[in-house]
Amino acid sequence: MPPSGWYKWRDIIPIDGNPISELSAPFTTSHNPFSESKNLTTGLENGKIRPCPSINPGCVSTNPQSSSFAFPWVIPENYSDNAIQKLQEAILKTQKNAKIQLVEDTPDGQYLQAEVDGGFGRDVLEFLVKRDVVTYRSMATKVTYVYPFTTALGDSKGQEERMKKIVDQLEWYAPSFDSMD
Repeated sequence: MPPSGWYKWRDIIPIDGNPISELSAPFTTSHNPFSESKNLTTGLENGKIRPCPSINPGCVSTNPQSSSFAFPWVIPENYSDNAIQKLQEAILKTQKNAKIQLVEDTPDGQYLQAEVDGGFGRDVLEFLVKRDVVTYRSMATKVTYVYPFTTALGDSKGQEERMKKIVDQLEWYAPSFDSMD
């Protein structure tokens, strides 16, 4: 038995005399960065690679609606027939503990999803190969927060560096703002 003066939530009665039943009910999940980071959506959205979630620092995506935009890659003509196979090989060769999760033909092109070791857990790589263009998104699946802050810790340029290793291995063209000077 707890010492005198201790109360259980169900024992508290507000000034108006009605018990506070809501306090004994389970708390509902609110929309905050921490809860949103637990439900990261993958896959195509309306036939396109999704933008980076705002709660995922370091994510990079070729979707123009993304705050961390990257240019799509251009596949040389001699690779266009086996681009998805070459992409899988480059991922497996350049990334730690890479696992190809999904390769599928869609009406919008060939979609590939892979998981690799990241800074705080596993990261997801998504690619859409359509003719001679590759769009992609690279993001962490685990986003870490330090209480009481609502800004996530991220791997800064880690996702960009990962994608650079893959495209360098492939020797495909990757436009950038730097190359426009």
